[in-house]
Amino acid sequence: MSTMSAVKGDSARQALSLYRQLLRQGNQFASYNFREYAKRRTRDAFRENKSVDDPRRIQELLQKGLKELQMLKRQTVVSQFYQLDRLVVEGGISGKSKGGKGDIARQKDTGWD
Repeated sequence: MSTMSAVKGDSARQALSLYRQLLRQGNQFASYNFREYAKRRTRDAFRENKSVDDPRRIQELLQKGLKELQMLKRQTVVSQFYQLDRLVVEGGISGKSKGGKGDIARQKDTGWD
């Protein structure tokens, strides 16, 4: 194995690891909108840069990704302080309550009490 292919293989492994970490961290947001935005932004950034071949540019992008990961970790901790009711699209306990045998299914009202 040549040195160049070893560097590319290591970079690919680092990029895949960073991608997974960013997606996992993005799923930690309390708000549905922030969760979806973080996942979409991560996917788009990696798709946009998947054809980069320059080892220097790859390392720059990995460093930028690590900074983004640190920022996501801080923001997810902050978002846990400001949790709101879950949205209907999220499902779960506070989504729709299903009635049994012809009962009316009601949606939980959210807002200020």
